[in-house]
Amino acid sequence: MSSEAERIAELWSRRDTLRVGDAEALGLVRAVVQRLDDGTERVAEVIDGEVVVHEWLKQAILLLFRLADLEVTEAGPFQFRDRLPLKRDIEGVRVVPGASARWGSHIEPGAVLMPSYVNIGARVGAGTMVDTWATVGSCAQVGANVHLSGGVGIGGVLEPPQAAPVIVGDGAMIGSRSILVEGARVGEGAVVGAGTIVSASIPVIDTDTGEELSRGVVPAWSVAVSGTRQRKFPGGEFGLPCVLVIGRLEPGQRHGKAELESLLRDHGSL
Repeated sequence: MSSEAERIAELWSRRDTLRVGDAEALGLVRAVVQRLDDGTERVAEVIDGEVVVHEWLKQAILLLFRLADLEVTEAGPFQFRDRLPLKRDIEGVRVVPGASARWGSHIEPGAVLMPSYVNIGARVGAGTMVDTWATVGSCAQVGANVHLSGGVGIGGVLEPPQAAPVIVGDGAMIGSRSILVEGARVGEGAVVGAGTIVSASIPVIDTDTGEELSRGVVPAWSVAVSGTRQRKFPGGEFGLPCVLVIGRLEPGQRHGKAELESLLRDHGSL
């Protein structure tokens, strides 16, 4: 553990005694969050197929909310009152009016932010499109060349610090109004159809075999849509939500738009 991580852990152990404006503690916490902002550190990453969460970085974010006071900031004609400023280091990123990203998030060059929101601790990869009204929640990790379509909701997670955030792999496409929460993962190159909910409690099922592949993990290079499966209860039989894997792609393969739309339409997702 680095000395910074040890110092954050020590502050975390006595967080209930900290007060707004503690200059020494606030200086350390801001220095750590700045490393999230510039991309030197990241809250979570996938190593050998497993999500590794760097808890001390999430602790730093939570400590920042405890230590920082509310301040008024202005952006053009707009005025904000928050504990954190908006992000300023956006070199190489296209930011359309109406988009905002909080300081402590990292947006790689080549990304595009339509009118959307990126929260603290989140990371958005190079070449990724965050489309209109999409939200990237706190600590979510979105890879390179991803398309988050209009209205996509990527849930955030700060507490508990060990909880895994949502992770979207490189090259994935997330359809309009889809929701990814509770540490959901979408693998590299996967396509998620419009309106699909992926969470830790929702099964992902292979339509070719009927096998439950996971809870909340869409496999790499797959095409997945929203579905239901019937379950009997004392009060009757009801359809519960699930995610259906309806197709597979070769690694590196990309469907043409017309081909993908045809596949999704055949399964009632368009």
